[in-house]
Amino acid sequence: MLTTTDTERARAALQSIPPDCDRDTWVRAGMAAHAAGLDFDTFDSWSAQADNYDARAARDTWRSFKPGKGVGAGTLHRMAAEHGHQQERPAKAIKRAAADVWARCEPATNAHPYIVRKAAAGVQLDGLRVVPQGDPLHIGGSSMAGALAVPAYAADGTLQSLQLIPPEGKKMNLPGAPMAGASHTVGTPGDGPLYLVEGIGQAWACWQATGRAAVVAFGWGNVGTVARAILEKDNAARLVLVPDTGKEQAAAEIARELQCAVAAMPEGEASNFDANDLLQRDGADVLAALLESATAPEPEPPRYRLLTGADLNAMPPLAWRIRGVLPAQGLAALYGPSTSGKSFLAFDMAAAIAQGRDWFAHRVTPAPVVYLALEGEGGFKGRTKAWELVNHGELPAGLHLVLQPFNLTEPQDVADLAAVVPAGAVVIVDTLNRAAPLADENASKDMGEILQAAKRLQSLTAGLVLLVHHSGKDATRGLRGHSSLFAAMDAAIEVARDGDRREWKVAKAKDGEDGKAHPFRLAVQPLGTDSDGEEITSCVVQPDTTAQAVRAVKLPQGGNQRIAFDALRPVFKADGRTGIDGAPPLRLCLELEAAIAAAAGALPVANDRKAERARAAITGLIARGVLVHREGWIWQS
Repeated sequence: MLTTTDTERARAALQSIPPDCDRDTWVRAGMAAHAAGLDFDTFDSWSAQADNYDARAARDTWRSFKPGKGVGAGTLHRMAAEHGHQQERPAKAIKRAAADVWARCEPATNAHPYIVRKAAAGVQLDGLRVVPQGDPLHIGGSSMAGALAVPAYAADGTLQSLQLIPPEGKKMNLPGAPMAGASHTVGTPGDGPLYLVEGIGQAWACWQATGRAAVVAFGWGNVGTVARAILEKDNAARLVLVPDTGKEQAAAEIARELQCAVAAMPEGEASNFDANDLLQRDGADVLAALLESATAPEPEPPRYRLLTGADLNAMPPLAWRIRGVLPAQGLAALYGPSTSGKSFLAFDMAAAIAQGRDWFAHRVTPAPVVYLALEGEGGFKGRTKAWELVNHGELPAGLHLVLQPFNLTEPQDVADLAAVVPAGAVVIVDTLNRAAPLADENASKDMGEILQAAKRLQSLTAGLVLLVHHSGKDATRGLRGHSSLFAAMDAAIEVARDGDRREWKVAKAKDGEDGKAHPFRLAVQPLGTDSDGEEITSCVVQPDTTAQAVRAVKLPQGGNQRIAFDALRPVFKADGRTGIDGAPPLRLCLELEAAIAAAAGALPVANDRKAERARAAITGLIARGVLVHREGWIWQS
């Protein structure tokens, strides 16, 4: 069991590791901190001290940490020791660390290499010191002798930490003395604007250009905290945020929240170009003009918009992916019992969308499709080959399959998948159960997390997310699991099976047609033989028009037509061929002349009239629509 002392030691160890390390080191430190029992806020505050801090990356990375993955609390303390942290120091000594080092330091001069590099000669130096030569302080294995010491003060004015800037090399924070919420002020605040920047170099530049005070936040992730602390002390302070290039949006968000101004660098500058860079390149007058032109960001539009009837009439119509069945954007489900053929149907639908061909007589607007085959992965090679054989071509280029494991409720999995999904695509998750294996589908909380994750995936991809799911034990009650699942869907397709009879229908569609049944069958397609000589097969979806055919069947008329038709039936079965151009994919076809010869033998007429009467009978069958003729081949309609 972790004690308060253990947590304090872990927190001190984390703070001794420079947060602007490479990504692998940063992730390893985070995993170790997680194992040591530290919370996300501690990890985030530490990460925020780095120049390349990314709040979303920090949050998503923390969520990806799982216990028992080989990185324990001991790793955190070993990494800290490599950066000069002494685990055996008592807590009181850690708190005195900043004051002890500061007391040993000497006054700074304009000759310090960092001040020279930043062209800051003439800045106020009474608040800065230098670590003396021969000082024992080491950080990350490097001596801090000669480093410029910048004091970081807490909101109450007490010394909290030190930033140490060696003559050569990157800035280092004092181990065991966190920077979160700390700041340093260059100049004396007055009635004018108070500039808030990341580093001491930018603060010097603002002071040199305007003569007004500038506050150092020691990293962009700390800017918001420092800004709030300043305004809590003086709500009349005229804060101006001065972000480096690339951080304008983050600055605008803070400025909107706190009602302050932003002075952004000129457009087109390289990433991390800052106020000191501008001063040295273009001069103090240019920087002063930029700072004086600081403005408050445009307010965000209201979250809620009140619409009138005219507004509604002006809105574009609902965009369909499959007209009357699936919208172009949103969440949808395709569900049915096991062995109902729902995965085969989903795959056929995916191919139709990627190809842009009508699906069961419904118009399709083409789009890229990403199909997550999480169940029966091994069979998808066969399904693909069967589809290609029946459709006489390769799978559409816009249809992509993912056969790797995917956890819908794992934020990193969702983010990684969204990164490779084309914008506006249809993402098919087959099945929901395999995508959320640890979730209790009947629990409101778990189902809420599933829906939240699905909505995030849909938001990131700006298309349609289709969840393939099972129906419950009572198929009449629809989707298996909590009722909130069906309620959250923008569309739903129900698949049913009764013996060999299968059908799908729209169970839910906004502004669409629901309830109409679409029968289909799974046609077996031979693919070859395996190493043992056994036949390999798969299935393809085909509309089942049997019922329609019975209602619309056209029977032969006249004695010779009936005799000829009856004579041709066994010949179709015995000698018929599939794959004839223009015929349905699996329809059996006969050469016209062979059919005439077969029918002639059955007609009760004189031998010299048989061929003539057979040709006339078949011509009549074609005219009535009982048979179809094209380029010397016939087949039953």
